[in-house]
Amino acid sequence: MEKNVKLSILCELYGELLTKKQYQIINDYYNNDLSLSEIAQNNNITRQAVRDILKKGENKLFEYEEKLNFMKRTLNQEKKIQKVLSELTKIQEDYSDKQVANVLENIKKELNSLI
Repeated sequence: MEKNVKLSILCELYGELLTKKQYQIINDYYNNDLSLSEIAQNNNITRQAVRDILKKGENKLFEYEEKLNFMKRTLNQEKKIQKVLSELTKIQEDYSDKQVANVLENIKKELNSLI
């Protein structure tokens, strides 16, 4: 996954755990697509200060994800849901009763793994 997308997701998940300034700067940089210079000007600080705050905030986000794994679990859950949806699509096709039962059993296993 691209770093910018990953940090945008991490900011969404863990942004409230950052300082207000870190959250604002990371949000401006990754979600609002502002440059370091634009952020510096908006906050009346130097470009280097923006970069320092950005790096510290990024490190915190990666640290939170390493410890809590919310993003990893969410992405895994989405993959499993996609698999379940694929299995449901198979039901729509012409299957014998035994085949339908097998597909439904697979769906139940996948759904149980999400709990």
